[in-house]
Amino acid sequence: MRKTILTGVAVCSLLASFTLPALRPQRPADDDKRLAALFDAYWEKNNRLFPLSATSQGDNRYNDQLPNDQTKAYRDTLQAFYQGYLAKLGSFKRAQLSANDKISYDIFQYKLQTELNGLRQNAWLTPFKQFWGLPISFVQLGSGEGAQPFKTVQDYDNWLVRARQFPVWADSAISNFRRGAKAGVVLPRALVVKMIPQAQALVVAEAPKSIFYGPINKLPASFSAADKQRLTTAYQQLILTDIVPTYKKLADFLQNEYLPKARTTTGLADVPGGPELYKFYVKNWTTTDKTPEEIYQTGLAEVKRIRSEMERVKTQVGFKGDLPAFFQYMKTHKQFMPYKTPEEVLTAYRGIQARIMPALPKYFSRQPKSAFEIRQTEAFRAASASAEYNRAAADGSRPGIFYVPILDAATFTTPGMESLFLHEAIPGHHFHISLQQENTALPKFRRFGGYSASSEGWALYTESLGKELGLYTDPYQYMGALSNEIHRAIRLVVDVGMNTKGMTREQAIKYMMDNEAINEQRATAEIERYMAIPGQALSYKIGQLKIQELRDKYKKQLGAKFSLRAFHDEFLKDGIMPLAVLERKMDAWAAAQK
Repeated sequence: MRKTILTGVAVCSLLASFTLPALRPQRPADDDKRLAALFDAYWEKNNRLFPLSATSQGDNRYNDQLPNDQTKAYRDTLQAFYQGYLAKLGSFKRAQLSANDKISYDIFQYKLQTELNGLRQNAWLTPFKQFWGLPISFVQLGSGEGAQPFKTVQDYDNWLVRARQFPVWADSAISNFRRGAKAGVVLPRALVVKMIPQAQALVVAEAPKSIFYGPINKLPASFSAADKQRLTTAYQQLILTDIVPTYKKLADFLQNEYLPKARTTTGLADVPGGPELYKFYVKNWTTTDKTPEEIYQTGLAEVKRIRSEMERVKTQVGFKGDLPAFFQYMKTHKQFMPYKTPEEVLTAYRGIQARIMPALPKYFSRQPKSAFEIRQTEAFRAASASAEYNRAAADGSRPGIFYVPILDAATFTTPGMESLFLHEAIPGHHFHISLQQENTALPKFRRFGGYSASSEGWALYTESLGKELGLYTDPYQYMGALSNEIHRAIRLVVDVGMNTKGMTREQAIKYMMDNEAINEQRATAEIERYMAIPGQALSYKIGQLKIQELRDKYKKQLGAKFSLRAFHDEFLKDGIMPLAVLERKMDAWAAAQK
């Protein structure tokens, strides 16, 4: 879910501009061009409404904007925006569109309907959490290491203007937290206690000690002496008068006012409107009509299946003891902790990348042009972070980045590193997202859009390609891959369990630790992540199972005509989309192969 913000002036401007040019009756042959114009107009307004998303795509026109998405006026603006474009879409006859435009039509309709359904929910009463939200993404932007560019004097000035709007956003967020508390819609205490130190860590007495001073530490040599002096002074003032006081205000509010009102319960079933909100999240994140109970039962079945394969590997390596003991062995034995420094961990991941590169052309004729880097997750957020991928800029100005949280290199364990790299980096997210962005034939809402069930499903599916790509030769790495897969199956059980079956945070942590090789610290961070983003964790396994189902179906249908590389190419060709739209597209491809 995107969290961005608009000034009052910009909101009024947008409301005034919602009326589209009249779409006069024309010949069906013109529909493709008219639809393309509609998509272009939509995307222009979308980037004005969501300037942080525009920045992440490399569209730098709005880098000085930080709209206040915490207001009713902003939500009303979105309501009019989505409803207006849904009405315009209804003027087209889908049957008369080209094959690719039919896909665009279906995705666009699905997107608008989903956004409108989301606006009916009360999620705005909990503006941010320990795992996502502007207070976290704001740091990544302002550090100089994220999507916000700091190359020109104008870039530096853009951030000054954008960042000065953060205090207003924070005041509105606090107001919404208070309204939520009055309505009984509050976050679990376990999450709030993690949010407080995140904010406190950004409160410093001296500007140079702030992570937001990063851009000043890297002032380009080409800047004039006058600009360097002006910007240094301005950034010091920004940090000490706007940013630090705002984070202190957030920390103090959470500590003194909100924490005492936080709930001791775990799931959404325990707050007003929670059950309806969870059903929305399940549909939104999985892009299916599966019920929570169906997903729960799928999770139980997958956990059982994967455990059986784990037992086989345990026997293969000659371990004497039960599966939980094997997990404990993999978590604690020194042979699985060979590193001394974070750089050694990053170097090991670069070695995995080097090993798979020669095999990739056999399974992928489509490979992205975007650059790729492996980096350590920033210290301020590492304790609550999982490994993740941040997309490259479409214009090539920023690489795709695989972030690895390394709290203590000496305790960083090796099993699962190979499958994690396949998932978060290559050929997982980096291939899928970069190829989509690089496909300029797609309308921009598809080039830069995303559906977790498709993208995360693909990333999890690519973990199954390890042996083909020359990995998993070490049984412990394969065991790590199984552990990563069962991790996603466990999510189906604990996410639904916490939100519909009364499973507590502590029970969910125990269930996870009982079924995979994971330590308590990481299991806790994972479970609290699911508490912060209900339903999102369901998308991985649901998407992977659908992709594997399609692969198996077409292999059976096509026999000798089936090409795994062609299957992968077709899947990646048109970008990320809801699973129902994806299956229709892939079915048409398979029929054409016959």
